[in-house]
Amino acid sequence: MTELREHEHKVLSAAKRLGGVATVEQLTAETKLSDATVMRAILVLQEKKLLRMQEKKHVAGKLTKEGRTYAKTGLPERRIVDTLRKVGGKGPLGEVARKAGLEQHLIPIALGWVQRKKWAKLDPKAKTLEIQEASEGDDERLLKLLSREETASVEELSSGLQEAVQVLKGRKLVEVEEKTKRIVELTNEGQKLAEAGAKVAAEVTQLTPELIICGKWRRAKLQEYNIKAAVANTWPGKKHPYLQFLDEVKQKLVDLGFKEMRGTAVETSFFNFDALYTPQDHPAREIFGIYLVKSPQYGSLDAYKHALENVKKTHENGWKTGSAGWGYKYSTKEAKRLILRGHGTCLSARTLLSKDLEIPGRYFSIARCYRPEVLDKTHLTEFNQVEGIVVDENLTLRDLLGVLQKFAVEIAGADEVRFKPDYFPFTEPSVELSAYKKGYGWIEFGGSGIFRPEVTLPLGIKVPVLAWGLGVDRLFMMKANVDDIRQIFSQDLNWIRRKEVV
Repeated sequence: MTELREHEHKVLSAAKRLGGVATVEQLTAETKLSDATVMRAILVLQEKKLLRMQEKKHVAGKLTKEGRTYAKTGLPERRIVDTLRKVGGKGPLGEVARKAGLEQHLIPIALGWVQRKKWAKLDPKAKTLEIQEASEGDDERLLKLLSREETASVEELSSGLQEAVQVLKGRKLVEVEEKTKRIVELTNEGQKLAEAGAKVAAEVTQLTPELIICGKWRRAKLQEYNIKAAVANTWPGKKHPYLQFLDEVKQKLVDLGFKEMRGTAVETSFFNFDALYTPQDHPAREIFGIYLVKSPQYGSLDAYKHALENVKKTHENGWKTGSAGWGYKYSTKEAKRLILRGHGTCLSARTLLSKDLEIPGRYFSIARCYRPEVLDKTHLTEFNQVEGIVVDENLTLRDLLGVLQKFAVEIAGADEVRFKPDYFPFTEPSVELSAYKKGYGWIEFGGSGIFRPEVTLPLGIKVPVLAWGLGVDRLFMMKANVDDIRQIFSQDLNWIRRKEVV
């Protein structure tokens, strides 16, 4: 008769009691053994052709804490349109948001999704919303489903709900996890042995002091050591792949002779907008374009009074720049408004005002930036931007294109680079950079150009300044063949562990 070890006998008997077919989880519960012990027993029984095991992978989705909240109260955009309907279908954005009970930080999110779903139309001048068709979407149906069933297999959902999983995952309302379902089935031999009753071998797995003292070790049968037995995976510690990439980018720029610019995440509107010749009524300054600091609301510009006065005159009438300016009354109070920086170019403006500025000189920064974007596979509300300026007397647009091409090819591993004209308030000419990698496709990296005299002269700079601001997150996406920007900030340990160390 076939002899089995104690744990193997328990697993074989449990499989028989469960009808000959069971999951590993069911066997673990039935035998009251640990997962690792059950798996080792299954592998041995499989070698003896008493069991066979099949693995089926599936993706399970469940609501996050915030998702469970929205399943009860409704998505922010649904609360907006429901309130709009109650007030007659049209109303001021602020008043509608207040009546909907939305917190301040949810207003730009709700507004973005309302417009994206075409549930309501925004009049940017009057700042009023007018309701349109607002039928229930797949994302709302998925919220209801997961609130009832807690988890769901993504593969078993309809195509519409599968797309909704990705949308809600991006909004951090749903989390997904790839799971492997292992199903164990008794073979004919295993069924016969379980029915006949297998003999349990009395084997010793460890020599104890008691066995040695009493001499029982002489008669004990020692269990053979199986070097093929399954053990828990171990993973060495390493730097996150994206942080490693940022270090590489920084080192390459330093090797090219660039010096690093540094600054704080909280910035004044003066450096983020005004010094870059962006008018104070520009839409990018609205609550759906930038994050405003709640307290304190204003900072100090006392150290930059001379530059502030020059920028004020440039905005109002062009000052000595040869421009007509924007033709409005400039507000120094608005210039002091504190915000979370919306791009890294504010660091370039600060550097041009610095007493340590070198001409000729090359400078760069890798800055965390913040904008209330609608989350999708290419946009985040918090992202990194690699910013650079080159200050020299004899610079041309050709020099700028050469710097950008070298950057895309050497750092992102691009095969082709494409430039096309663009517009920014602070550069002229302005260029947009896109790059192509075989097997990945085209991706837009960011903008660049030569700073206008309306930017450089008020800051005391009388030579050309090349400037570029590129999405370093997207550079990494191309290099690592990642097609969803949310992936590089995820806590997916499987992806992090399997990403190679360069």
